[in-house]
Amino acid sequence: MVKDLFDRIQKNKGPLGKWASQAEGYYVFPKLEGELGPRMMFHGKEILNWSINDYLGLANHPEVRKADADAALKYGAAYPMGARMMSGQTEAHEQLENELAEFVMKEACYLLNFGYQGMVSIIDALVTKNDIIVYDVDSHACIIDGVRLHIGKRFTYKHNDLESMEKNLQRATKMAEETGGGILFITEGVFGMRGQQGKLKEIVAMKQKYNFRLLVDDAHGFGTLGKTGAGAGEEQGVQDDIDVYFSTFAKSMANIGAFVAADKAIIDYLKYNLRSQMFAKALPMIQTVGSLKRLQMLRSMPELKDKLWENVNALQNGLRDRGFDIGDTNTCVTPVYMKGNVPEAMMLVNDLRENYHIFLSIVIYPVIPKGIILLRMIPTASHTLEDITQTLEAFEAVREKLENGTYAKYAAERTVDVSDEK
Repeated sequence: MVKDLFDRIQKNKGPLGKWASQAEGYYVFPKLEGELGPRMMFHGKEILNWSINDYLGLANHPEVRKADADAALKYGAAYPMGARMMSGQTEAHEQLENELAEFVMKEACYLLNFGYQGMVSIIDALVTKNDIIVYDVDSHACIIDGVRLHIGKRFTYKHNDLESMEKNLQRATKMAEETGGGILFITEGVFGMRGQQGKLKEIVAMKQKYNFRLLVDDAHGFGTLGKTGAGAGEEQGVQDDIDVYFSTFAKSMANIGAFVAADKAIIDYLKYNLRSQMFAKALPMIQTVGSLKRLQMLRSMPELKDKLWENVNALQNGLRDRGFDIGDTNTCVTPVYMKGNVPEAMMLVNDLRENYHIFLSIVIYPVIPKGIILLRMIPTASHTLEDITQTLEAFEAVREKLENGTYAKYAAERTVDVSDEK
């Protein structure tokens, strides 16, 4: 007898979906209203927002908003119609690609409609069934999903662990010798949950011993790291040794879209083999022209990155000085680790939002291990030192309540299951 496909869905809503009745609309799928920035509205109250990836504060910048509005007035939302290959090519797309390539110090660049689907498609295009993929176990979902498409062998190494990297490169080398294929090594410039930089310098050094090509997802590094803002590769002095460099516009550029940059021969190949772009409408002109303006500001206004890092250092040093565990972040991403279960985490975040008017992202099992609460903050150039002081004081207050059992008591009173997450 064939089962009804939906039987499983009705019985098992998934590790996150099982919390939907208690969480949706507040903890997940929340609605932030008002102009983008550090101060927004949530459930009718003004909150201090640490949960948007607007690193350089461009999302609501008047020059950016004018550029977007002018592009919308000139082109509308539809232009250009069709995929780049067929009818969607414009001089603006080519100009943005040329300027991005120059900025990240690569020969050529190709625009992508979205970062997620772009990365999936890049991986798919770069490898064949005979090739081997080696990638970090903590890679972003877009990398994991891209690897899933690969019908050949793949190996994961322990997060940022050099010994594990080399062990798996040895395995991949042996396998590639048997299949007659090559090796694609994938890491991130910045890991978005923990805030650590990928060990690009050390990985590049392994190229002297192992024959592989390096793909780097630098979504959180582009615009925030390096002397010019060209990312983690520039920060670590190995940008030239990154074979395929990827980033999204959704972080520092405060826009929709992404790009991939490499030697011209590689980009020429990807242009004709990236299925996510070949069979999709071109990036609209509003985003294309708007990104040209954002890139120009990123290059000409270093004070934006300077202010960002002033805020990052004030926030992270303030947390460390008060005894909070923020791991070994060496980027703008600011995680705060606390001990507690899911119901306690829900009560803590509720308290932060309702009584301290602070909004941030909560990360729980299964994204991180059981018994750990991760509160992730994204400092931006738009935040103020007063914002940081308010946040530090609130964190001290909620830590005390977590440790003295207040949140466990609240969870029990509200009939939230306080047993260990199953």
